Amino acid sequence: MRVDGLGYVILLMKASLQRPEIKLESLKEDIKEFFKISGWEKKLQNAVYSELSVFPLPSHPAAPPEHLKEPLVYMRKAQGSWEKRILKSLNSMCTELSIPLARKRPVGEQKELLNKWNEMGTDEPDLSLFRPVYAPKDFLEVLINLRNPNYENGDSLSFRTHLGLIQVPLKVKDIPELKEFFVELGLTTGQLGIDDSTQVPPELFENEHVRIGQKVLTEQDSAAAQQYVRQGSPTALRAELWALILNISSHPEDILYYEQLKTNVIQHDLLVDSLIYKDVKLTASNDDYYFVFEDYLYQVLLCFSRDTSVLSHFAYNSASPPKSYIRGKLGLEEYAVFYPPNGVIPFHGFSMYVAPLCFLYHEPSKLYQIFREMYVRFFFRLHSISSHPSGIVSLCLLFETLLQTYLPQLFYHLREIGAQPLRISFKWMVRAFSGYLATDQLLLLWDRILGYNSLEILAVLAAAVFAFRAVNLMEVTSLAAAEAVLADLSTLKVMPLLQIFLFATVT
Repeated sequence: MRVDGLGYVILLMKASLQRPEIKLESLKEDIKEFFKISGWEKKLQNAVYSELSVFPLPSHPAAPPEHLKEPLVYMRKAQGSWEKRILKSLNSMCTELSIPLARKRPVGEQKELLNKWNEMGTDEPDLSLFRPVYAPKDFLEVLINLRNPNYENGDSLSFRTHLGLIQVPLKVKDIPELKEFFVELGLTTGQLGIDDSTQVPPELFENEHVRIGQKVLTEQDSAAAQQYVRQGSPTALRAELWALILNISSHPEDILYYEQLKTNVIQHDLLVDSLIYKDVKLTASNDDYYFVFEDYLYQVLLCFSRDTSVLSHFAYNSASPPKSYIRGKLGLEEYAVFYPPNGVIPFHGFSMYVAPLCFLYHEPSKLYQIFREMYVRFFFRLHSISSHPSGIVSLCLLFETLLQTYLPQLFYHLREIGAQPLRISFKWMVRAFSGYLATDQLLLLWDRILGYNSLEILAVLAAAVFAFRAVNLMEVTSLAAAEAVLADLSTLKVMPLLQIFLFATVT
């Protein structure tokens, strides 16, 4: 069983009560003093801060539990229908290939897998018959057809003027609100990704920023680290800063837990394992930046599929974990199990959520913990239907609204030639730009995701890319031509694009 940060604190509090210097008559003050002396006061603060960063604010006490998952009924229904489609695709593949959802590996196969655990990339299984359960473009079609039934016959005038693909009335930020939210990205604030360029002497910003970063790490304060990375993280400090923000530390219990997951992989073969292999082969293995991490990706993703602690995030995720039943016991809940054990069915491109992290963490257990926390905080929102401001529906609407409002000529031109901008940008956002930007630029972008505890910057960057290529895009006459103009993002510099779009170009 995995013990989280608050769990450690509770265990420590119990242990501290046994100490002779703790007196019953002054229990509260003595425990406070012990926490300060032992250094656990800061760890308790970080654990509480981590919980507050993940879980939504308390809703109305009379609200039913499903409102915590998603307050809008039509969103919940759409997510439920989408899940049925995914399960149908998975079950049909299972039937067509005559492959069970799960089986215990024979002893010989277990030994073979254990021996090649660090060299799984050299394995070449025949995956020709397997196909991704779905791709981002399939998901986009679902979002395009999403409607609020209350607006069917009498939607407001302002909403009818939205000419994008997303036709649901959600509140998204406009430019003034984005400027206020991303205030640290302003032109007068130093930024890694801009002010560490060769034209700017390092003593003007970079050296001081590194010094402050080292102090933040010394203090071990998660809130301070989160504020700090809003201006970007120095390469040498990024791994430690992200771990501090996510409240990840390498306790022996965490390493043991990872080894238990590894043992589960060795002992049991799941159908989703083949989907993971296939996805890595189709994406990361063909990427110039990430192909060297193929073994790490298999290890992390196979262990992730077995991790039942991931199920806890479904309390605030609009999705629900799929269930499987023992043969012959269909519909009997006492014979139901979650499948896969973590409740997450991988899709085409899923491995790209892990790949960039391999540049920062080289110890498998630590890499695994960081990815799992990134997923349950952020990445799950990119492939589930919800009204959350960081959910993929809101990101799509924000992107389209920014383009239509502030680059109307470009938006209308692309729309008229059948090249709706969202059809191009959706794949960038659903993968958090992983595999599209150069890795150093992607990590600068992810710094800001962690710093602002929000994915909204993905939509802003997508709009900024269109603004940057606007002159070329105004000349295209087809979707294919527009895609060609935006095919290669690997030379783009993220921070100048964001700054110019938010604070210089758009008014």
